[in-house]
Amino acid sequence: MMKYRRASIAIALTSILALPAVSFAAVSAEEAEKLGKELTCVGAEQAGNAAGTIPPYTGKYLGEVPGWNHVPHSGSHPVDPYADEQPRIVVTAANYKEHAEFLSEGQKAMFVKHPETYRMEVYPSHRDFRYPDMVCERAKWNALNAKVVDDGYGVEGIAHNLFPIPQSAMEVLWNHQLPYRDWTEDGVRDVITVSANGTKGYGRAHGVCLSMSNNPNETPYTDGVQSTCRTETILPTRDRGGASLIKEPFNFAKNSRLAWSYNAGTRRVRLAPGYGYDQSLSGSNGSLTIDEDRLFNGAPDRYNWRLVGKQEKFIPANGFRTESADIKYDDLLTTGHADPKYIRYEQRRVWVLEATLKESSRHVYGKRVMYLDEDTWHIVMADNYDTRGNLWKYAFINMYYHPDMSAWKAGSSYFHDLNTGDYVGYTLVNERRHAGIINKGDLTESDFTPDRLRALGR
Repeated sequence: MMKYRRASIAIALTSILALPAVSFAAVSAEEAEKLGKELTCVGAEQAGNAAGTIPPYTGKYLGEVPGWNHVPHSGSHPVDPYADEQPRIVVTAANYKEHAEFLSEGQKAMFVKHPETYRMEVYPSHRDFRYPDMVCERAKWNALNAKVVDDGYGVEGIAHNLFPIPQSAMEVLWNHQLPYRDWTEDGVRDVITVSANGTKGYGRAHGVCLSMSNNPNETPYTDGVQSTCRTETILPTRDRGGASLIKEPFNFAKNSRLAWSYNAGTRRVRLAPGYGYDQSLSGSNGSLTIDEDRLFNGAPDRYNWRLVGKQEKFIPANGFRTESADIKYDDLLTTGHADPKYIRYEQRRVWVLEATLKESSRHVYGKRVMYLDEDTWHIVMADNYDTRGNLWKYAFINMYYHPDMSAWKAGSSYFHDLNTGDYVGYTLVNERRHAGIINKGDLTESDFTPDRLRALGR
């Protein structure tokens, strides 16, 4: 199990300097001093771009979103602080080539696939929200001490924001794998598959998660289990009552991802061997793979990873509007893609990662190109190719800042099949009573055991 040391952050940071297992300095002290000055505390460039289309980082809001009168841990749906703004650019099939340098290949393909209906409304960019001081202090320590181990299968350091000044593709990937985000979460999510003719298939699940690596009250190290989730199926009716339990390790070379499933028909709990990779994600009607939740998750071993570098792109950002309780699914989920008026794009800097399938490995995706927002380290877009090298899918996530954790939360995500015209709206909450209870702190590791899964079934 994970090891903790209870203390104030100042005391904790002093104590971890003595950790013998994490003594390799990733960057120089001089480089680390840029954090909080030339760079934000987690490594983004403080300055805007020369064109003025990316603003300087302000970080003027901590734990609050203007206009969102959020009651802590209530699960309220987000309110858009930029609701009165108008797009500065509207990209369509008629003009997308003029903006090609800011578009991914998947986005370009969407204009070709849906020339009459697809558009991207690009709004003024905002960099107004910041992390707690605790996150900044941990990130600076990690810059000097964290390291990738076991050929990229694991890491050592404090368990989030490990590489604010990354030197390699694996460091960038692990920044996505372990950002600072919600510690505990409890919510019901909808998964809706929209076929090319507009018909919809519905899935729904109740999930609870405990991310020990993001416990704000303790100093977690990369040892043992990083997070664990339990999911109970509500829809489709034929699968109702089924449940699963997953435990995610910090080091995939030393510990495998563990998963158990409860079958309501047999009333038995079984260990699910080899869980992950391109197995079908429950509730997605076979449209999504397990390892494309959050656009990538799990062991990195089936791919060769290359850091392409940093680019400027139009990406989904500050996606408060998309998660509103005022939007009905029939209005949001139009044929071919979500209604563009609900999706906010901004011009931002992203780190670009490319994963190419190893010759010795198997996966439905032969290549994956992923785009990480420099301010958050979350992958927000992905272009996925089949094993013949053909562009197959375009996917994105709406991220927004959540007061309950003073960090960025993954909202709904959308996965588009560029061959069939089908797409999936994943982790939707618009028609749910609440958008998820965040960081209430009422979950413990004892809630995530096979016995607990069996008890839920009964």
